[in-house]
Amino acid sequence: MTYIQERPPTYTQEKPPLAESVDQLRARIPGWGVDLDPKDRPSVPKLRRIEGLTHAHWDFPQRQPEKWPRERSVEHKFLTPVFGTACPPRGVSGAMRRYAYKYSEGRAAHWVILLAADRVDAWENHLRSLATTHPDNPVTETGVLSEFGHRGISSRLGKKRADLPHHVLDPVIVAGPWILAARVAYVGVRAAWKRRH
Repeated sequence: MTYIQERPPTYTQEKPPLAESVDQLRARIPGWGVDLDPKDRPSVPKLRRIEGLTHAHWDFPQRQPEKWPRERSVEHKFLTPVFGTACPPRGVSGAMRRYAYKYSEGRAAHWVILLAADRVDAWENHLRSLATTHPDNPVTETGVLSEFGHRGISSRLGKKRADLPHHVLDPVIVAGPWILAARVAYVGVRAAWKRRH
């Protein structure tokens, strides 16, 4: 795999230059640079920084190999030297995530598509669990049973809880998709049964 040889100042051992001088920053931003004087820093004298010496043992960090095409923000020329590999994008949600990175991170479309991809990913995992010996159990996983055994109602009445207004919506948000999915499955099975007989 060929890597781009260009070295952005962010990933080199040299400290990148400031866009503005210290005096310009101090004049524009109240309180900027209050810890520039070592006497004002609580970490001094423990902190012994020698200018120009960062103790980095490389000019440019070794790049992590890219085992599959990773999502990359359009604002960046290439991937950062190190990136996460714990959750590779797959299925419909993975396609949605890859599509989201066609938009700038400053666009709402980028984030809305990523949020929708998270919901699709959750449903993909719910459906995948049905093919295992331990499918998801929405009753126990939502914690609804603890409402009856652990003072669910009394913990709400007469208290000034900030989350009280949305408790009415919780059953709709949590149970609604499951009820809708059950209804769709029932209608589908019934239609298939009628066609067959």
